[in-house]
Amino acid sequence: MASLCVKPGISTITTKSFNPINPNRSLFFSKTSAHPPLQSTPFPTTLKCSLSRRPEYIPNRISDPHYVRIFDTTLRDGEQSPGATLTREEKLDIARQLAKLGVDIIEAGFPASSKEDLEAVKMIAKEVGNTIDDDGHVPVICGLARCNRDDINAAWEAVKYAKGPRIHTFIATSDIHLEHKLRKSKEEVIQIAKEMVSYARSLGCEDVEFSPEDAGRSQKEFLYQILGEVIKAGATTLNIPDTVGILLPVEFGQLIADIKSNTPGIENVVISTHCQNDLGQASSNTVAGAYAGARQLEVTVNGIGERAGNASLEEVVMTIKCRGKELLGGLYTGINTKHIFMASKMVMEYTGLPVQPHKAIVGANAFAHESGIHQDGMLKHRSTYEIISPEDIGLYRSNEAGIVLGKLSGRHAFKSRLRELGYSLDDKQLDDVFWRFKSVAEKKKHLSDGDIEALISDEVFQPKVIWSVGDVQVTCGTLGLSTTTVKLIDADGEEYVECSIGTGPVDAAYKAIDLIVKIPVVLREYYINAVTEGIDAIAYTRVLIQPQDGHTSTHAFSGDTVQRTFSGTGAEMDIVVSSVRAYVSALNKMLGFMTSDSSASRVPSESSQVSF
Repeated sequence: MASLCVKPGISTITTKSFNPINPNRSLFFSKTSAHPPLQSTPFPTTLKCSLSRRPEYIPNRISDPHYVRIFDTTLRDGEQSPGATLTREEKLDIARQLAKLGVDIIEAGFPASSKEDLEAVKMIAKEVGNTIDDDGHVPVICGLARCNRDDINAAWEAVKYAKGPRIHTFIATSDIHLEHKLRKSKEEVIQIAKEMVSYARSLGCEDVEFSPEDAGRSQKEFLYQILGEVIKAGATTLNIPDTVGILLPVEFGQLIADIKSNTPGIENVVISTHCQNDLGQASSNTVAGAYAGARQLEVTVNGIGERAGNASLEEVVMTIKCRGKELLGGLYTGINTKHIFMASKMVMEYTGLPVQPHKAIVGANAFAHESGIHQDGMLKHRSTYEIISPEDIGLYRSNEAGIVLGKLSGRHAFKSRLRELGYSLDDKQLDDVFWRFKSVAEKKKHLSDGDIEALISDEVFQPKVIWSVGDVQVTCGTLGLSTTTVKLIDADGEEYVECSIGTGPVDAAYKAIDLIVKIPVVLREYYINAVTEGIDAIAYTRVLIQPQDGHTSTHAFSGDTVQRTFSGTGAEMDIVVSSVRAYVSALNKMLGFMTSDSSASRVPSESSQVSF
């Protein structure tokens, strides 16, 4: 957060300003600075922040001014990443993990986009929105809606079953959107916003969030005006989105501070942030917003989302945990950080969006130390190069029991190691993974944690099985055309075998599968990587497919018609078998989505997506 470190004393001209952390204490800072100077405090060597008691949930206010609500939009904005289409069951699994993580609000989807999405949000509202954890916490379930009655009706129909339902409605406010997208005057937009917030409240929803889309490029005086009007209409949370990710932390923090100081009735609502990552500033902007007075932060797991993504939940939460007490006036969240790593893994596997190795907090290299100087320091004292312990996010690097898993390992030892790695599997899942483990262990002397996690991903984080892989036989080389024979098994146990030729063994295998499944698709992406080092490494494959006659949706932000894409992953020591598993996984997700979509009577004309 170097962009937040404003040095005091740069200018001798000072002015008195509102202190967002302590309203009873004024701050003095330079006129040229958008933020008050941060106090110089010693850097902590270890994380000592404890999880404080979560305040009772009240829609329009927070009893503890230091508490920051975490609003997760992985299932709405995150799913808009290309290829990140999630089935109903996958959304429910992720929602359960988000509840375990302790997020305050789950934006479960955009119900008006399709009957399928409405049913998914409803399912989450009924189960996750009514499950109270041991601490008495149950997340608020939120549905997104444009400022029109049909969208708001759909959102309410989906979320009303939760103990804490919320409708999140929005309309654009920047000049460029008013002129080129909405073609409406400011007066018309204010009237629509007022009416729709009031309409949402009239349905019985006591928790209504309003967002002025593209607030980052909107005229501030207009923002103060429209926000003041929706407060009077009944809004309980005002979300300020940097829709195109154009602002820097100093600008976004000042925007939040100005809204807090100039909007009539602002003391009766909670201010929220929603930052896109187009310039790589989303997490920094979000923390800057919290420092300036926002008390709800909208984020996604792994920072996924449209274009360059959103503010990352793990980055924002760990920044507040790491520096909240010393530098941010005591800010804290209700997140149980020990569930971060599993949430990251689950979202990565279900969406098929890999996390880059150098990703902060959850990347493969986040706790890796290769240089001699760093290794020497780590051996002497971990805090020399680690400000966060990997155990704080639920990542366990070593096996203290000294267990090395191989072909002679039993079920108990295997289950124990999975528990140490943070995985809690039911009996069937454990059986499936254990027998895959035994099969691979026959070919490989010792299996690393990376090997085991790849097998778990290939068995557990998979869509509903419509087709499963039976056998694969390949003939290839320089003496003839590559030929692959594939056996697939359907859900009823019936076997289908086809053979095809291709430019290579993978191409031939995919053509053989197409002959069995008989649904034309286009392969958009193909990626393969070794999970570990060595000639006996497990191969991890990811593919992205698009049906030729696929489902289309209208993007509410751009107005373009887009087609859904579906990702799949596979893991196996044989690269062709790994590739086949990935392709079948993607087909299963696509077919499962089409089946549930059809049963939900999808209405294409209502379909739309939006990104703040």
